[in-house]
Amino acid sequence: MKHSANSKNKLDLRLSYALKSKDLSETIKIDTLIIKSKIKLSILYLEKGNDKSFLKYNQEGLKLAEKINDSTFMALINKSLGYYYYNRLVDSAYYYNTKALKLYRGLKDNYNMATVLLDIAIIQRDEKDFTGSELTSVRGIGLLDELKPTYEVNRKKSFFYNNLGTVFGQLEQFDESVKYHTKSLNLKKKLKGKNNATIDNSKNNLATAFKNSKRYKLALKLYSEILGNENLINQRPDFYALVLDNYAHTLYLIKKTDQLPQLYLRALNISDSISHNGYNSIVINQHLAEYFNDKNIKDSALYYAYRAKDISESYYNDDLLKSLKLLSEIEQGDKSAGFLKAYVKLNDSLQKEERKIRNKFTRIQYETDQLEQENIQIAKERMWLLIISVVVIMASFLLYLVITQRNKNKELQFIQKQQETNEEIYNLMLSQNEGIEEARTLEKKRISEELHDGVLGRLFGTRLSLDSLNFNNTPEAIKTRGQYIEELKNIEQDIRKVSHELNTDFVSGSGFIDIIKTLVETQTLAYNLQYDLDHDDGIHWDDVTNKKKIHIYRIIQETLHNIYKHAQATHVNISFKLKNNVICLTIVDDGSGFDVNKAKSGIGLKNINSRINEIKGIIKITSEKEVGTTVIIEVPIP
Repeated sequence: MKHSANSKNKLDLRLSYALKSKDLSETIKIDTLIIKSKIKLSILYLEKGNDKSFLKYNQEGLKLAEKINDSTFMALINKSLGYYYYNRLVDSAYYYNTKALKLYRGLKDNYNMATVLLDIAIIQRDEKDFTGSELTSVRGIGLLDELKPTYEVNRKKSFFYNNLGTVFGQLEQFDESVKYHTKSLNLKKKLKGKNNATIDNSKNNLATAFKNSKRYKLALKLYSEILGNENLINQRPDFYALVLDNYAHTLYLIKKTDQLPQLYLRALNISDSISHNGYNSIVINQHLAEYFNDKNIKDSALYYAYRAKDISESYYNDDLLKSLKLLSEIEQGDKSAGFLKAYVKLNDSLQKEERKIRNKFTRIQYETDQLEQENIQIAKERMWLLIISVVVIMASFLLYLVITQRNKNKELQFIQKQQETNEEIYNLMLSQNEGIEEARTLEKKRISEELHDGVLGRLFGTRLSLDSLNFNNTPEAIKTRGQYIEELKNIEQDIRKVSHELNTDFVSGSGFIDIIKTLVETQTLAYNLQYDLDHDDGIHWDDVTNKKKIHIYRIIQETLHNIYKHAQATHVNISFKLKNNVICLTIVDDGSGFDVNKAKSGIGLKNINSRINEIKGIIKITSEKEVGTTVIIEVPIP
């Protein structure tokens, strides 16, 4: 009791840690950790005997694993549920094992596929689907043969051989049964570690196969080897009772009954002492009834036969069928006939139930395969959807790149064309400046010649005349000197005039205005427009950057084009004014006008706005229908 209490306390402690682990994993919201903690909790609750919590945490873990599409966890939980339902609901066990098998197949996990196949093979064997169990076992062995022969692989393979030995024993193919039980035993003997229990199991199964094939000496030898272990009765009393009963029954079959019924009774006593429901004693009771009936001790035979029947009625299986047949042989008259009739009825019922279970297995297999096919189809559809989506996205992206690149190319072409136009304007301005410089040079040459030939000659002549009159004070001389002094005054005025002309840049600003005048004359002539061009002489165009001059030029050009295209005007007035170091360009037409608030911004106006932004200027447009449009552009000089 103390050991039991300690075990319970340890289990409760492990459970409390597992619950804390679950809470922590849910707090940090890591799905894989949440699933692991729920699986661990389910195992601990199963140890504790709390089936409800076991199922709850497994189902929660399975739901989350399906949500994140984690096949490893889904397979593990389905496998665990299949194991749980093995002794509870056989069809549920088969269903979950089949799902686990499909998942492990997808993961290409041969070992776990073989593990699940072993569980399925045992279920099929217990439900009398011997052909199915044989095929499933062969599949499992084939999978294990592809793996490295480790301890676990060989151990699992020995279980498959044991199942095949049992299946062939049920089919009464005893030579095959002996062959596979021998393979199982030989594999187990090669396993390292303490495997005495599983080796003894295989020895008992092989001995039973020998007994059923009437090789009694070999059977007795193996049974004796097992019973020779003095500690077996303390370590595994239930197994000891089973082997002892098999040993006694083999002696009965070869008519060596000197130790009977003592061996039977000893086996029954051990079995009854450790079993609360008496299930393990059914076969022993049947053997005792068979023995006493053979000895014609009817009371004892009936006692043990009825006892076997009473216990087996709770299970409604082959043990009850054998008990009914035994009673039909021991009883007399109507009772014997009644038991025989019950035997036939139960036999038919069990066969129908077995067929029903096999059909259910087939249906589960079919539905699982169908579900797998549907999942494959869904996966394919999703894959195609993904491929189509990727293609559409890539095509859209490529189309976007093409359109963007095309727009960029157009923009570059426009910029290139604009640059070429700007270069033409700049070259025109350079050409104009060259003309101005040439005019300046000619003017300087003219003034130089005038100073040299005119003013200097007159000064020299006047100076000589004055020198000749310096010593003459006659009235005529005085009068003549007065005339020469007057001439000097005239020469002084001429020098001032020439000096003023030299200090005044007579072509200052006229270069850019001449370019604008040429532009306006050319455009208005082409557009059949009358024009007035007014400019403020106070604007020093040499202080204005070439960039601003080019943009002003292009703005006037674009505006005249828009007037021609949209306004249907006959006259345009262009003026330049200087206000607070800001050039004010005003363009007024007498066209049809438009609603400024509703008008769409065309490419021409966009270009004008772009240029205004480039030179940090301001544009104002006012218009009145049937009156005309006024465009005012303000450009700072600096």
